[in-house]
Order: sequence, then structure tokens, then C-alpha cells
Amino acid sequence: MSQAASQQRIWRKSTRSDSTGNGDCVEVACAHWRKSTRSSDSGNGDCVEARPAPAGFEVRDSKLGNESPIFTLPAADFTTLLDNLKAN
Repeated sequence: MSQAASQQRIWRKSTRSDSTGNGDCVEVACAHWRKSTRSSDSGNGDCVEARPAPAGFEVRDSKLGNESPIFTLPAADFTTLLDNLKAN
């Protein structure tokens, strides 16, 4: 994995891992959410965030943050979505 790719991931430790230091823990790499470059900085909240996922890409409404529903799209569908947005 490239350094740039590793910097885009957040490692999260399993909640079932203990803190005794015996090494019995599991960490999962989660990609950072990336905000659309077309999102406005005017504070109107019209923002979309996306991140890579095993099944393609996940998309959410950034103004809702962690409370936002997350939609998983296969890579081909995500590409089609982006192409349609760029055309408008």
C-alpha cells in the first residue's frame, strides 16, 4: 500500500480487544470521508462525502455527519453518479 493510501485510512481497534497488553486485538482500516469539491463553503450544508468501501463506495450527507444514512454503491454505479453530476 502506498504512503498516500495508508494516510487515507483510520485504524479502529475492536471494542472486544482487551487493554491488558497481551496483543489480543483486532484493528480495521477505515477510509476517511472525503467531501465533494463542489460542496460550497457558504455554510448552506449542501455537502456530500464519499469513501472507498469493499463493495464499491459509501456516500453520506456531510451536514448530518455520523447521524447520516450511508449508501453503498458498486464502483460502476458511483462512477455513473459522478459522470452525471459532472454533466450538469
